[in-house]
This record gives sequence, C-alpha cells and structure tokens, in this order.
Amino acid sequence: MAEFFAMGGYAAYVWSSYALAALVMVGLLVATLKALRSAETTLKALEGSRPPRRRRARNGAAASPAAEVGEG
Repeated sequence: MAEFFAMGGYAAYVWSSYALAALVMVGLLVATLKALRSAETTLKALEGSRPPRRRRARNGAAASPAAEVGEG
C-alpha cells in the first residue's frame, strides 16, 4: 500500500496534480453557485419591476387573431 501512495517516486507530482485538479473543481463549483445566485437575484428584480400579466379569459373572448380571420 505504501508503494501505491509513493507512486514509484513520483508521488509529489501525482498527488499535487490531484490536489490542484480538486482545487480547480471546487473553485468552479463556487463560481457557478455564485453566478446562479446572481442570476436568480437579477431575475427576481426584473420580474418584480414589470406589471403583472393579465389572465386570458376562459370563454374565448381573448381569441387569437387567426381565429378572428376565420381559418378554413
């Protein structure tokens, strides 16, 4: 087992490479989560700044323009 961890004399290079790769991956995770929170905050601000949408009437009063022309 000690021979495995020694990596044939290249342990310093191998384990430092693993550590660097893990550090980069953790950094990417942190940056992604930070960007996600920023995008969610921006989205909430944009959604809050515009007036609410009117609901479409269920009885067909707000029909599409194609239905008014009379397809068919």
